Amino acid sequence: MKIDITAKPGSTKKNKTGGWRTFKPKTDLDKCISCGTCVKVCPEGCIEMRKIKKYKLLKPVTDYDYCKGCGVCATECPVSAITMNLDKK
Repeated sequence: MKIDITAKPGSTKKNKTGGWRTFKPKTDLDKCISCGTCVKVCPEGCIEMRKIKKYKLLKPVTDYDYCKGCGVCATECPVSAITMNLDKK
């Protein structure tokens, strides 16, 4: 019997995985320069740039249902606008 344990491309959005994270990214939108680096480096693709009324430029919004709290976005942010905080569920 052969069992395929490999996930199909694009299947991440079918499986909410944020429930087991330890740390949660928080973005300071006032400090954010809207460069989009966090969107590019997020391994889960759960950050997207959106228009927020208060700001002229697009700002990153994280979908916490899928964020695993890996911290890559915070590490790569050129202005340190993203901090990793203990996720208090």
